[in-house]
Amino acid sequence: MVDLEQLQKEVYQNKVNKGFNVTDINKEFCLTYGELSEAYDAWKKHKRDLGEELADVAIYLLGLSEILGINLEDEIKRKVYKNSKREYKIIDGVNTRVKEYDEDNKGDK
Repeated sequence: MVDLEQLQKEVYQNKVNKGFNVTDINKEFCLTYGELSEAYDAWKKHKRDLGEELADVAIYLLGLSEILGINLEDEIKRKVYKNSKREYKIIDGVNTRVKEYDEDNKGDK
């Protein structure tokens, strides 16, 4: 299994080593958005580089997380667990959340 925490540090260090931005948070969000747009375009146009474009999105997220001091691996695990505890129902044709997991009380709210 991939160690996202280590990969996050490697992505950040590569940014530093290559002279890429590691201070302008607004710019990093915009660049991340740009990479997601490129991935969408690759999917929409059935381009062969879709996987590479998705990798770019992940790399930007990992780098941004390291810049912000957020352990993305821990956050993903926490969010996946939280999502698994939510309950949904189709209401008027829309999949709607009807039960939320309360992390503070470790139960439903």
